[in-house]
Amino acid sequence: MKTGDLLNVVSIGGGTGLACLLKGLKHSVYEPPIIEAPLRRLWIAGLTAVVTVSDDGGSSGRLRSELRVLPPGDIRNCMVALSMDESLLSRLFQYRFAGSGQLGGHSFGNLFLTALTGITGDFLSAIRVSSRVLAIRGKIYPATLQDVRLEAETEDGRRVRGESVISQGKARIARVSLVPPHCAPVPAVLEAIRKADIVTVGPGSLYTSLLPNLLVRGVVEEIRRARALKIFIGNLMTQPGETTGMSAADHLEAIHRHVGGPLFDGVILNNAPIAGDLLERYRSQGAEPVRSDLKRIRAMGLRVLERALLARGTAVRHDPDRLAETVHYAFRRWRAAAARNRGGGGSDLS
Repeated sequence: MKTGDLLNVVSIGGGTGLACLLKGLKHSVYEPPIIEAPLRRLWIAGLTAVVTVSDDGGSSGRLRSELRVLPPGDIRNCMVALSMDESLLSRLFQYRFAGSGQLGGHSFGNLFLTALTGITGDFLSAIRVSSRVLAIRGKIYPATLQDVRLEAETEDGRRVRGESVISQGKARIARVSLVPPHCAPVPAVLEAIRKADIVTVGPGSLYTSLLPNLLVRGVVEEIRRARALKIFIGNLMTQPGETTGMSAADHLEAIHRHVGGPLFDGVILNNAPIAGDLLERYRSQGAEPVRSDLKRIRAMGLRVLERALLARGTAVRHDPDRLAETVHYAFRRWRAAAARNRGGGGSDLS
């Protein structure tokens, strides 16, 4: 295989959405002795996950307030997603202690990362050691190593601090910001973006998983300068309180407002219907399928790729393999179309 056939991919987000994408992408990470890649697949030389660290709820929040460590939960989920051994070891990292005592509600992986941070004295070192234990395919970095908090301003003018409080609020969010506002990025994050062929943002909670990464100093500027194809992956469902009633176009416009203008080349969206009984269950909790609003998205100058991306099961989730394949397909299609356009041939990029 020629080195020119290999791609560098950076995926930005948090929560279950980023873990789902990573779970699909890891199967394309190149490891010898693969000699010849199938034509339908693009192989990845370097896969980097950039993860939000503004979580202050659940096990992560308790460890953060009691031991003054960065929240490990989203990092742990990404590690398990990138692990090639999804059996006992991964299950161990996801194991959550029962009961109402001091251990109750904590996951083993969160405690393991916290203990390693104490031993090594460094959160990045703890991530590296844990990554070796799980034999992950890729690298994982927090967007920043500073102790940041998320603050939201609602449309009725109130200010709310804390990711867990913001995600459970009822008032529509006008804007979010990080406290402190000018937190320093992890240098390896900027370097990975600089070398990337593909940068993805999403899927994930708009205000509490995606934007906190983009608000870290220098991240958006590096994405804009990068030669990479920048792809936004839309969510499947709205989140009660956080994105109630928002379409995919609304999600994009909110990001544009926060980062000072357009950021992406294209958008990947699901077009598979959600089964009626499953849909009713989500609606009873205040969630609805995210409307695409394609006319507005295309008016932003963005390419759009719609695919059936739903996973089977009792929850509305992206199918990891279908999502990863769609990212590969988008890269091939949009990059080839861009090359034809430079040659004067013209193309429908949508």
